[in-house]
Amino acid sequence: MAASIEEKKIQDELSAIIIWAERVRVAVDEAESFKADCQEVGKQVDRLLQMLRNVARFAGSSQSLYDRPIRRVISEVSRHIERALTLVRKCKRRSVLRRVVTIVTAADFRKLLNLLEASVGDMRWLLSIFDTENGGASGGIVLSLPPIASNDPILSWVWSYIAAIHMGQLSDRIEAANELASLAKDNDRNKKIIVEEGGVPPILRLLKETSSWEAQIAAAAALYNLANEQERVRVIVNELGVPIIVNVLSESLMKVQIQVASLVARMAEHDNVAQDDFARENVIRPLVTILSFETFVDDQRTNLGKPSIHSLVQINKELEKNTMVGSKSSRPYMHLYSEGSSSRSGQNRKERENEKPEVKIKLKIACAEALWMLARGSVPNSRRITETKGLLCLAKLVEKEQGELQSNCLMTIMEITAAAERNADLRRAAFKTNSPAAKAVVDQLLRVIKDLDPTLQIPAIKSIGSLARTFPARETRVLGPLVDQLSNKNPEVATEAAIALQKFSSPENFLCMEHSKAIIEFNGVPPLMKLLRGNDGTQFHGLVLLCYLALHAGNSEALEQARVLTTLEGADRTVVSQHPELKDLVSKAISHLNLYHPGVHSQRLAYGPL
Repeated sequence: MAASIEEKKIQDELSAIIIWAERVRVAVDEAESFKADCQEVGKQVDRLLQMLRNVARFAGSSQSLYDRPIRRVISEVSRHIERALTLVRKCKRRSVLRRVVTIVTAADFRKLLNLLEASVGDMRWLLSIFDTENGGASGGIVLSLPPIASNDPILSWVWSYIAAIHMGQLSDRIEAANELASLAKDNDRNKKIIVEEGGVPPILRLLKETSSWEAQIAAAAALYNLANEQERVRVIVNELGVPIIVNVLSESLMKVQIQVASLVARMAEHDNVAQDDFARENVIRPLVTILSFETFVDDQRTNLGKPSIHSLVQINKELEKNTMVGSKSSRPYMHLYSEGSSSRSGQNRKERENEKPEVKIKLKIACAEALWMLARGSVPNSRRITETKGLLCLAKLVEKEQGELQSNCLMTIMEITAAAERNADLRRAAFKTNSPAAKAVVDQLLRVIKDLDPTLQIPAIKSIGSLARTFPARETRVLGPLVDQLSNKNPEVATEAAIALQKFSSPENFLCMEHSKAIIEFNGVPPLMKLLRGNDGTQFHGLVLLCYLALHAGNSEALEQARVLTTLEGADRTVVSQHPELKDLVSKAISHLNLYHPGVHSQRLAYGPL
């Protein structure tokens, strides 16, 4: 209905211009002066009149009309025809006084004829992109330059490509989508033009072209290149692109899924509305499904003591139950450990099994990145990932894989644990002490922390820190690796270790005293003292941790032997001057240490009451 209304508006505009053009013909016949010039104007208007009627016939018969170039061109044509009518009417017989007041010159006609010639060129180009027999949208892509776009050739190319996607044959639509993807990749101005000229809706329709994986890849690539900014992502969302994208991800071939999963990641990265909409459309389940493909099969075959067949069956049963309850669609997604999709499972299973290993890895990398972006800053999405047994899958991939896939999985875990730190319900549900998935995650995080790669160590350390309130007092094994990293030569890693340990020893942690004593027992004080000699950020976080240890384990001999009291007094005069927010914490730590070491430096009693 909306389309017919738009076409009716176009028809109305064309009808109005045609009426003006016919009036010009009448005025030409009535002209008494500059007859030759008026006749030349009449010839140009006749050409325009014929072309306008052709466009009107096409607009009335087209099922899928791309009206952006039509509106721009006929707007220019309308102005020029109105100008022609005004000038030609001045050449009609009038009184001497009127002729003196209204002066017409040959220059006026030359300028008008140039404008009408430009309009003829614009109309000729407009008809060429809609011509079904001699090229155009249904017979090839037209890349000639109309006068209206002489100062901006990109505009005419974008019009031609979008028209081809609207109305062309499949091969032309694929070519046009690839060209738009290339233009969008060049710069943001091209992206803006494509979106403003209505390129998103036809590209989304092409993405639904399930008969051609080439078409789907071309469309997904074009959308991916457009979606690097919130406003443009929001256009895709508002055009109802999210359900289309999720459906394609769930049912397409692997080579298509790679591009679509990357699109999900980019849209979720740049727009929180897209992030929420993807979650509502249940995109997390197919992403986890793809990630889990072949992830657990090797464990069964090699019999390395990993999850038993019984446990996998139980996980499958739980997932099936969650799918039936949580899915918005009556079409269920495939099970987490199955190898095919719902509607074309046989075909997709065979395709997956026969696909090259590098393609499978690329797909998993893209899916892991999508989960990372979906989980980032989102408690509900992080909860959804844990409910699909995504944690166990991520832990397995961190254990077995390397490179970008391992890194993306770690970043996803980091975001999930950060969400759990903010939300007690998620923390209790997903990271229970007896949870196999939580245990697997922690085991892999501790293994990675001992690695030598800072890009992997940092998210792993952050993740353990975020889970600080989930560990019981007896779970001291997580503290040792963190304490060891206080001595890391990379200051960023050492600082992150100090921040993570703060979360164990912070007063907000119910077990802060037990954890503080354990940190000291792991010989954490000497490397922490060295950390205070680092840069400003390192000093700050090292000082906070040292104060927590002093407050919660002040009677420790290790603190006395390391002369922590002297260090804190010095910090009270230096570091605190740069960070006034630490003044109260440092003063409390000094006072608390004086309680346990009153005879060491009696002059220190001035810092606080005994």
